[in-house]
Amino acid sequence: MSILHRYWLKEFTRFFAIVQMLLLCIFLAVDYLSNMEKFLRSNFSLIQGLGYILLKIPFMFVQFTPAGVVLATIVVFSLMNRNNELLALKGSGVSVYHLLKPVVLVGVILAMTMIFLGETIVPYTMAKANHIRSSTLKKNKKIYATWENIWIRDGNKIIHINYFNPADNSISGITITSFGADFKIATRVDAENGRFDSGQWQLSNVLEQNNPGDEHNADIQFYDHKAFALDVEPADLKTVAKKTDQMSIQELKAYIHKIENEGYDATHYIVDFWAKIAFPIICLVMALVGAGAGMLSAAKENMPLGIALGIGVAFCYWVVHGFCTSLGYGGMIPPFLSAWTADLIFICLTTIFLVTVNV
Repeated sequence: MSILHRYWLKEFTRFFAIVQMLLLCIFLAVDYLSNMEKFLRSNFSLIQGLGYILLKIPFMFVQFTPAGVVLATIVVFSLMNRNNELLALKGSGVSVYHLLKPVVLVGVILAMTMIFLGETIVPYTMAKANHIRSSTLKKNKKIYATWENIWIRDGNKIIHINYFNPADNSISGITITSFGADFKIATRVDAENGRFDSGQWQLSNVLEQNNPGDEHNADIQFYDHKAFALDVEPADLKTVAKKTDQMSIQELKAYIHKIENEGYDATHYIVDFWAKIAFPIICLVMALVGAGAGMLSAAKENMPLGIALGIGVAFCYWVVHGFCTSLGYGGMIPPFLSAWTADLIFICLTTIFLVTVNV
């Protein structure tokens, strides 16, 4: 590695660390203060609350990394531009695009780092944080979840849900068991699917059994659709439902396979599976965007302009990525395309930008 490349990597590492520390400190302050009321209301000490926030740092580090990459790259190139270092390179016959080699290297390394954290540390810390949030901060004692099922205690009823789809707030494989005196089963309701509408769950393909424990007096009724008023809403289920940020890529792939084998719609999880693979690639794109923005002639005298351009590009990426994944959740475009469209668009735009930029 040349001296020039080592110099650039040293400067980038310094500014990237500063940017990431600032972003994480802002996140810690905002998230801690916004949750302080919940901590106090739940008899959760402020020290425990800080531990809860710290559990989310690995996940936020991954989320902030693309922004840190683009900002640090812009600052390094803008300073080199202002100090006429880029002009000196050009005058010496060395193309400034020679500096893109360490830029690409940084983008690849950070993308691999994001994947590594997403496969190891992030699932564990987010599972702990989500457990604290659902069981302690929200005091959601009536809802219990295992790896594959959701159990709900609602008065004298025990509700079992085999699958909750967070994309459309639908449930599948529902069993509602009501108990009478001496904890004897009074009724049992089995339904194929259900949706929440106007404060009630609208269940479809319903089988209702009254006094099923008495084989001679059991009254069985079938309904295409029937409404049930249960003390649980989709927002409650989302707090305990299996979340993709708690799973590695391999775990998510296995979970998708299980859901599909049971006949449920796994579109939401398939989109997130491809998004887990596609999202880290944006580190490379943002690094190249930052290089192009820092090389602009306008950035030589006006560094804030280059920084604003980089922030604007990063914001546009998150908007496009969020919009495309939403289309994927809704089944309007294939899951693979919904996860990779933003990356493909910005790779093309970044290539054009680098080719046309004037140093």
